[in-house]
Amino acid sequence: MDLALALRAFQRTVDRGSMTAAARDLAVSQPAISKHLRNLEAHVGARLLERSARLVRPTPQGLRLYAASQPAIAAIDAALEDLRAEGAQVEGRLRLHAPSCIGVRHLHPIVADFQAQHPRVSIDLVLEERVVDLVHEDYDLALRYGRPEGQDLIIRRLGWSHRILVAAPAYLARAGEIGRPEHLTACDVVTIASAAVSRTLLTLQGDGETVDVPVRPILRTNNAEVLVHALREGRGIGPVQRLLVAEDLAAGRLVHVLPDYTLRSTEAFLVYPSTRHMRPAVRAFTDFAVPRIRALAGIGPTP
Repeated sequence: MDLALALRAFQRTVDRGSMTAAARDLAVSQPAISKHLRNLEAHVGARLLERSARLVRPTPQGLRLYAASQPAIAAIDAALEDLRAEGAQVEGRLRLHAPSCIGVRHLHPIVADFQAQHPRVSIDLVLEERVVDLVHEDYDLALRYGRPEGQDLIIRRLGWSHRILVAAPAYLARAGEIGRPEHLTACDVVTIASAAVSRTLLTLQGDGETVDVPVRPILRTNNAEVLVHALREGRGIGPVQRLLVAEDLAAGRLVHVLPDYTLRSTEAFLVYPSTRHMRPAVRAFTDFAVPRIRALAGIGPTP
């Protein structure tokens, strides 16, 4: 019996709750997984898994073996990956998906800087406002807002994208004083179409209170660039990710409204399929991009 292969088959079966899924992940047949598991149970002299028609789960003995073997398997995988990476060229094609709001202004420059260091890597940068299936749509990496779901994903936390209310000085001159959340009810509002603003703008928190403010949206768009452009033109006031307007705030083109109140932040992640071997180009880009995204103005370690 190959003990390393048997332990790997056991661990992946526990992770996935299915021998079929484990076989798919390890690129072997389902009968091969079953054989590894039978041999492992015979080797340790204990039943490790409870099998039903819909689910496979570990017995108490299986849980003990899983906990004990997991660090060893992870250490072996890391050592093998390091050895492969030492002799591997950073080259090939990398497919990356991200929301356009961060992709146009911030991710594209990071991609350009990465390719300057690794000219043998070609990158497909797809920017759109939807969640993709990385495996079925053949993506290596994706940047996502909100904690990703699914056992087939490995995630790298990037931080919290802070949102604020902003408006152009010209609009504020017309609108008059906006010193309290209730003053927003008389304002023209521009916002992202996916925001829940059919009856309220957003939940604002500050000064020891939580406030839902009824508003009048005059423009809803699914494109963050259109939103920022409308705000610069003085069409109204709106919630926007700080990282999209940091330069406008510094230049005075936009003003932070109600700075003592906070809006709900959104957590950002870089994700890649756990079922796919991480090629040197993917690892190199991840290591390159993560610290740069974390350093963006408007991205913070806490909400």
